Amino acid sequence: MFMLVIGAVRARTAQALTIFLLAALATAVAVAGPWYAFAAAGKAAEADLGAARAADRVVSVRTGADTQGLAEEAFTRFTSDVRGRLPSVFGDPIVGITVPLSVREGSTTTAMAVAHRDGFCANVRLEGPCPQAKGEVALTHEAAQRLGVTTGEQLSLASSITNRPLVVRVVALYALTGASGTYWAGEVFRTRTQIDPMFTVLETFEERPLWNTTLVYDVELPAALLRGDGGYDLAAVLAATDTQLTAARFRLQSNAKPLLQTVAKDRAAILSGVRAAGVQTLILTWFAVGLAGWYTLRDRRADTALLKLRGVSRFRTLRLAWGQHVVPLLLGAVIGVPAGYLLARLLAGAVQVTPDRATALTQSAVAVAAVLLGSLVVLAAVEAAMLGRPVAALLQRTAPGRGDLRSALTDLLLLAIAAAAIYQARSDTTNSGLAVVAPALVALALGLLLARLLRRVAGQAGSIALRAGRLRLGMAGLQFSRSPGADRVFTLVVVAVALFVTAAGGWQADRVARDERSAAELGATRVLTVESTNRTTLLHAVRTADPGGQEAMAVVRNRNDDNVEILEVDTARLAAVTLWRPEYGVPTVLKPLANAPVVTAGRLTAEVRRDSAPPVQLTLVLQHEGTGARVTARFGTLKAGEQRVSAPAEGCAAAPGCRVVRWEVTLPPDRIGRLKPAPKGSAVTVRSLTGLDTAVLGDVARWRPGTEGANMNIAIDGGLRMAADENSTESKLIGTAVYAADTPMPLPVVLAGPAPDPWRYNDQLLKSYGQSAPVRIAGVVSGLPAVGQAGLVADLDSMRRLAADTDPGGEFQVWLAATVRPGLIADLTAAGLTVTGDQSVTGRVEWLGAQGPAAVARFALINALAVLLLAAATIAVAATVDNRSLGAQLRGLRAQGLSARIAVSTSYAGTAALLAAGLATGVVAALLAVPLAGSVLPPFADGWQVLPPPDPLIPAALAIATAVALGVLGLAAFLAVSPLARELRKKTAR
Repeated sequence: MFMLVIGAVRARTAQALTIFLLAALATAVAVAGPWYAFAAAGKAAEADLGAARAADRVVSVRTGADTQGLAEEAFTRFTSDVRGRLPSVFGDPIVGITVPLSVREGSTTTAMAVAHRDGFCANVRLEGPCPQAKGEVALTHEAAQRLGVTTGEQLSLASSITNRPLVVRVVALYALTGASGTYWAGEVFRTRTQIDPMFTVLETFEERPLWNTTLVYDVELPAALLRGDGGYDLAAVLAATDTQLTAARFRLQSNAKPLLQTVAKDRAAILSGVRAAGVQTLILTWFAVGLAGWYTLRDRRADTALLKLRGVSRFRTLRLAWGQHVVPLLLGAVIGVPAGYLLARLLAGAVQVTPDRATALTQSAVAVAAVLLGSLVVLAAVEAAMLGRPVAALLQRTAPGRGDLRSALTDLLLLAIAAAAIYQARSDTTNSGLAVVAPALVALALGLLLARLLRRVAGQAGSIALRAGRLRLGMAGLQFSRSPGADRVFTLVVVAVALFVTAAGGWQADRVARDERSAAELGATRVLTVESTNRTTLLHAVRTADPGGQEAMAVVRNRNDDNVEILEVDTARLAAVTLWRPEYGVPTVLKPLANAPVVTAGRLTAEVRRDSAPPVQLTLVLQHEGTGARVTARFGTLKAGEQRVSAPAEGCAAAPGCRVVRWEVTLPPDRIGRLKPAPKGSAVTVRSLTGLDTAVLGDVARWRPGTEGANMNIAIDGGLRMAADENSTESKLIGTAVYAADTPMPLPVVLAGPAPDPWRYNDQLLKSYGQSAPVRIAGVVSGLPAVGQAGLVADLDSMRRLAADTDPGGEFQVWLAATVRPGLIADLTAAGLTVTGDQSVTGRVEWLGAQGPAAVARFALINALAVLLLAAATIAVAATVDNRSLGAQLRGLRAQGLSARIAVSTSYAGTAALLAAGLATGVVAALLAVPLAGSVLPPFADGWQVLPPPDPLIPAALAIATAVALGVLGLAAFLAVSPLARELRKKTAR
């Protein structure tokens, strides 16, 4: 039997080669699928972890404790207790302790934390020695500036639980290093809403004001746990750990859940998408193998008839036929298995996780077995259909036909499945079940319907054409109508072309979607995250480094008290730097007022008049335009009537000078330094000020009252007259200040999404910028750069003028244009900025390219190309078999005088017509599949939908995909028909 099988294979090399090629291609794709899926899932997880915030990778455990002065003992006990309750795989902790106290900042009291943390000095840049002794502290530069202290000076802090102050000595100033890393991920030890915390040694916490502490245990989660390597369920572990810690009166905080969900979604999307594409290709492989077996039956009919005449049983005959297929199938698998593995390595790299490698090996083995066994079953069914025929039918020269009823029932079943898939795809947003293969089933339904129609039309058109003397058209039509498998080949071509076109369109649309999302999320071609003291220093540094305003723009991302994300931009540079889209609206309404009063003098002299009986104090608050530091010029208690007063304005003498923020009219300070509002009827007129144009003082439009309480009345009386409100009562908040009107009020903003809930029922106010700022919504848009569909854009210059007293912090950024000079970043650093992060649209596109949707789109394209090659091989088999009968007919016609030109063109006409019809129908099926079955472009793993998804079938993508499909299928058809055409030409030469 073995030798008979080998002999049969050698006798029918072309048939065996066809099965070999189909098996090799199918097994390569089957093997590549699992290895690609797990490798891509690993890369997606790494990309997700790399793009995640440091806070998302940290677990923090906190508790309050009264140390009774035994800080070191409480610190050690807390560390030991928490370590024992957390899983050992969580890694080494960073433990800290903090206590909030109060400190005097000018005439007000501000909260400030005293803290200690493991490894502090190794994670900051110090100007001075690291605190080593009890009572020694390190402050940030901004905190020292705001508190008016320098290194070597003492600072007194007050506690709400004891009257005894805490006196510390400033030994160093610090700036964060690695601010975007996990060490500084938590907000406990870095706050910019008040004053940055001071850091000291643990012994300092023995002092009575520091007994009531908050202990903090931070640990960075290992990447393997976040990826879920080995099936580790971190979410369940965190939930169980939280329950245990809560019972022990500890509080666990973790932002890892959204990150874990993103990783899990990416992994599930890749595994399910690749699996769906693999199953789709497997079914089409069986279909192609069955067609190849059907077309090659003609060569085996005589052998089967001979075996039946000799009395060989059906089982032995089937086993012999099987043997002829087993050899090429196994040889194809031998070639396809390593080829598939190498293909997966080329596309996605190696699988890094050991359990995933074992799973991929198992799944690829199952997939190969499905290809081989399924192909054998299909071929056995084809052979069994032939074995059921009588000997006389097997000896006929005509090809075996199909039962019309059985074929019709099969077509109806496939049409019903396609209809169910379309319904599920349109009603189910989860893209599961039949919805995954809906585009292929749409193409299948269209192919089946048109195949039956074309078969009938082709037969009638062929007869009419022959009678009319149009030989090429007539023989092509009859060839399609009389070939039993031509309609199935046509259907396979339709499905293959539709899949390839939709996959190519989806791949192209995915690239466009990633480009658009990256630009929308970043806002500019390149975005630097920087450290700066405040908004003024950020704005000044960027404008100094890029005075032309064409390369860089200062930006702050912030959230206000109503939890609204605010994007503050330097509006004057918006058009030149940002990647602005029409969906974002027109931002020109955000421009600030350009008339900010600025003085450049180290000492200010003012001519004033006190018009009221009670003594009042006059103060001018300025802000340095380079450093953002608050400069207070105290003119002291005014005498009645006209007078000249002066006060120092430190740092304002040189450019860029100091901006006038506000005048304050108050009572003189009490014995503890507090300032109270001036009583009713108090009035002061400022006639002149050093370095300030008198026209500014005499223009009522250049000044405004505060935004809260009963404020000062403003008038022009030979200068700026400021008077306490006569209608104020003791129950009202009485204002003391008159502000320079250098910020438009209400503040114009552009809003994306719904307004914050408090804005719907109360005044529209921003409350995080020192004084509440009324807001005017100048435009409502569908989306905005960086903040997406929920947030607002405001002018940075206006916001920093509002925040002259207390900068609310936020994420400081510098957006760069597409083309910048090489030295710009160095200039930004020289201007005082520290770059802590660097993102680009290109880098973000690469990150998104590693996520699930992009990985599935790439594999879908490879899979569709494999299906196209399957269809090409099937066309080659069908054309080769059909050419035998067609060749005999053409040779006979040549003997009767048919010209060689017509004979050669006729040999190509039938296959070309089938190919052209299948190609056109496949393109139409692709165009129908998108609106009927939904977009072939998978959504982003995190559900991002700020911008509408791009059209997957734009004309350019459609044309290129169609041309590639035509090239692959046309080449296979040409190679299959060309031997007959050459033979017909040779007969002409003779």
